Amino acid sequence: MTSFKLNDFLPYQLAVLSSRVSAGFSNHYRKAYGISVSEWRVVAHLSQADSVSVREIHERVDMDKPKVSRAASRLEAAGYVTKTVNPQDRRLVELSLTPKGREMIEVLTPIAHSYEAQLSTLLGDDDAAFRQRVGKLIAALGTDAVDDDPTFSD
Repeated sequence: MTSFKLNDFLPYQLAVLSSRVSAGFSNHYRKAYGISVSEWRVVAHLSQADSVSVREIHERVDMDKPKVSRAASRLEAAGYVTKTVNPQDRRLVELSLTPKGREMIEVLTPIAHSYEAQLSTLLGDDDAAFRQRVGKLIAALGTDAVDDDPTFSD
């Protein structure tokens, strides 16, 4: 029987890497704006569009809907986001950045680019290949990769 080595298990390595990368950048926005990783993901996603539904954010940033909703509520209370009920489908809540939220993105964008450059430097010549492989994994796994496989059910 082959022994299981957690530290060599790719899903574990990716989870640890993701957590450390997120924590490294979260130091910047947490200190300056007091927002969490979940809130940052919502704000960052909203910076790419005028208004987006909670459902769309849930699907794009891989967070469950209640977590997106709680993050949006905290961001709304802090004045970074507005919520509007979709007139065609009243079940949908549209989110958009306020001027205060857009200002936050403007301040954090160069910091995000600098942090990304630090990570790229760590990868060195492997940066482009690493990004390509990560993109390949993301595309291959899709959003429903585990949910559709009965092997992974609880």
